[in-house]
Amino acid sequence: MENEGLKDFILRATPEAEIVQGTQYLLVTVSSDKLHALATSLKTDPTTSFDYLFCLTGVDWPQHMEVVYHLKSTQHGHSIVLKGKISTRENPEIDTVCDLWPTAEFHEREVFDLYGINFKNHPDMRRIFLEDDWVGFPMRKDYDDPINIIEY
Repeated sequence: MENEGLKDFILRATPEAEIVQGTQYLLVTVSSDKLHALATSLKTDPTTSFDYLFCLTGVDWPQHMEVVYHLKSTQHGHSIVLKGKISTRENPEIDTVCDLWPTAEFHEREVFDLYGINFKNHPDMRRIFLEDDWVGFPMRKDYDDPINIIEY
């Protein structure tokens, strides 16, 4: 499916999605509460068949946080970047996609550990790199590190 067809599919499933043609991928941004439903449609519909999650990461923007998913269809050969926009920094959360792509389990734990984004319904939501008593989330812009002083 070409990008125009993907845009039409996404807008039918999630009319409020923001879609931009990037230099390499089609970039799709939805609110965190809409992400799982759209991801399910993208994976299970035979015309899209996004069966391969090849990257998942978090991003801390000054205005909001995001979880970014790079998806590919090994059957059709098309790829997109799906972004779940999280509006709150106080208790950032988004639904897990482990039920769709099992490889997301460890990626989501990494994002939780470093950004503090909680993945609802995750089977094992705990730190993966840092010790259990670590205070804060080192990849967030509001993280205070008195040893390696970095100001934004």
